[in-house]
Amino acid sequence: MNTLSTKETIALGLMTFALFLGAGNLIFPPAMGQAAGENVWVSTLGFLITGVGLPLLAIIAIARAGGNLQSLSNRVHPLFGVIFTLTMYLAIGPFFGIPRTGTVAYEIGAVPFLSPSVLTSSMPLFLYTVIFFGLTFWLALNPTKLVDRVGKLLTPILLLIITVLAVKGIVTPLGSIEGVAPAYETAPFFKGFLDGYLTMDTIAALVFGIVIVSRITERGVTDKNVITSITVKAGLIAGTGLALVYLALAYLGASSVSTLGMLDNGGAILSGTANELFGLLGTVLLAVVITVACLTTSVGLVSACGEYFVKLMPKLSYPMIVAILCVFSLTMANMGLAQLISFSLPVLIAIYPIAIVLIVLSFLHKAFKGMPQVYGGALIGAGVVSIVDGLNATSLQLGFINSVYSYIPLFAEGVGWLLPAIIGAIIGYLYGITKRNHTNESSSYHNAS
Repeated sequence: MNTLSTKETIALGLMTFALFLGAGNLIFPPAMGQAAGENVWVSTLGFLITGVGLPLLAIIAIARAGGNLQSLSNRVHPLFGVIFTLTMYLAIGPFFGIPRTGTVAYEIGAVPFLSPSVLTSSMPLFLYTVIFFGLTFWLALNPTKLVDRVGKLLTPILLLIITVLAVKGIVTPLGSIEGVAPAYETAPFFKGFLDGYLTMDTIAALVFGIVIVSRITERGVTDKNVITSITVKAGLIAGTGLALVYLALAYLGASSVSTLGMLDNGGAILSGTANELFGLLGTVLLAVVITVACLTTSVGLVSACGEYFVKLMPKLSYPMIVAILCVFSLTMANMGLAQLISFSLPVLIAIYPIAIVLIVLSFLHKAFKGMPQVYGGALIGAGVVSIVDGLNATSLQLGFINSVYSYIPLFAEGVGWLLPAIIGAIIGYLYGITKRNHTNESSSYHNAS
């Protein structure tokens, strides 16, 4: 087969949409909407760049690079390729991403229906996550059926429930959009841009890329250009769906303040909105949405990590690795959501800009002739700032370093890594050109001799 049918491409796009739409994607937009208030649309624009645009570029970059993150990151250096790829898979996989799907599904999909006396025990979370990761194991065990199971079954259910909630909230809004939280007053666009980090979709896209490309090649498509073309189409379908969901949820959050008041998190905002719009039925609908969204993301992450670790450790079978991932994630999930976030957030903040720079440079690869010095210079420039941003997310005191870094443009806005990355890329390019010319001169001298 030289390509996929329109029906198969749409199914692949729906699968891609479902893989990305996890609980975080449903929780963070309404929280941003409440806080941004009258600046909601400016903030949402920034959010769409990191929550939709960059993930789309990431899966295209993976397809163009050969179908996996290792091939893309090897352009910097083989050692970097191994370390960076492993770090990304562990962070978005068993150490945080996969466990979070189970914990968030429990918090929003089960806790509202349990009595306070039951919640004092850790047993409900344990039992829920056993069932949750049992389903994940079953769905991920045969990745060739992932498109059929996720794209054709779970995604339409997910879309239907979100659409019902969003349309009701837009037709009969809870209130008018008003007020602006201090964090969104001076630079709402950049604040929304940083809020998009929380979805982890750009990092997830680098991991999901192998799943999407594998599903295409399994149907007999081998031409690299055709694979890239199908990936772009599937990505556009997923991106359009995500953008519409984010716009609707941001509006629901922004229009809920007068009725619900300012709430601590997006989960509470969604729960309150669903309850106001549909009563108990709304709470049930929300529980189903969160559970399905978390399950599809969990299956996607386990499948992607499973395929990666099979290549890394070929002596272990795919079912064995999937089982290990599910059991480990089950254990991590029972630590609790707050502990997972505090443990992983600094790492995500540190590696996110590095991932962004790598993705952007992959599209300029031919322009600078693929010189590894350009990749290295840009990533070092971004890393020296993003690592400090990550450390700032911990309890460490970096007063002197922060005072020095405050002179870097956009550092206060959380995007201080941008200019150093550009400067690093330019320095790397000049160094690469000089080294290449020197090598050519030496080669010409020896040939003449």
